[in-house]
Amino acid sequence: MTKILIVDDEKDVEMLFRQKFRKEIKSGAVEMVFAFSGQEALDLLEKDNPPEVMYVFSDINMPGMTGLELLDKVKARFPQINVSMISAYGDTENYNKAIQSGAKEFFTKPIDFESLKTEINQMIG
Repeated sequence: MTKILIVDDEKDVEMLFRQKFRKEIKSGAVEMVFAFSGQEALDLLEKDNPPEVMYVFSDINMPGMTGLELLDKVKARFPQINVSMISAYGDTENYNKAIQSGAKEFFTKPIDFESLKTEINQMIG
């Protein structure tokens, strides 16, 4: 079972991910947990030692702690967790910052769920 944490301040993202990964969730291949802020995501990760989450997908543009700040904190505390960034803007500045900070992948909205599934399946495989 692969536990994935999705971090986005937009609440409707949860429904979208659950819908797109319905088959994987139902079969027990993937478990998804959701946080709606960077701080909530960190609290969730620190609850278990070591965290059960193997993969974090975070939006970059969030109020309070940005996705890039979250990326730095997760990488510093939990280097074993893969973090991919999601941004509504395909701007090279955020892309470069994210990759330099250790992001595994960079997805732009609207999310291409096929490439996201490929990414997750490679990790599970």
